[in-house]
Amino acid sequence: MSQSIFPVLRYRNARAAITFLHDVLGFEATSVHPPEGDDVAHAELAFGGQLVMVGTEPAEGDENRLQGPLAPYVAVEDVEAHFERVRGAGADVVFAPRDTDYGSREYAVRDPEGNVWSFGTYRPSAAG
Repeated sequence: MSQSIFPVLRYRNARAAITFLHDVLGFEATSVHPPEGDDVAHAELAFGGQLVMVGTEPAEGDENRLQGPLAPYVAVEDVEAHFERVRGAGADVVFAPRDTDYGSREYAVRDPEGNVWSFGTYRPSAAG
């Protein structure tokens, strides 16, 4: 069975976090975008065939800003159908389905505690 739920960790200094996760905890950075600079838009780190995604915490006022440092990402087959079910159930929509520059179609909702859950077609691979 392939991985479908991906923890997304947001850090004030994502580059330092990636270094810590690699050097101290033994994760392998399989993808970091952009490869240089202060902010990390998206990074994938593998450990034991599973992935976590890492990025720089969005600025105050950004629609992707979180209440806490963990933002689960769930890969789904049919984003539109999943979104319609979730919206129909009364979820607090952060953003409706949209296409990303990395080839995913995704949307996000906020749970009752303020955590942002993202659902999309993108499926990271620990294979690198």
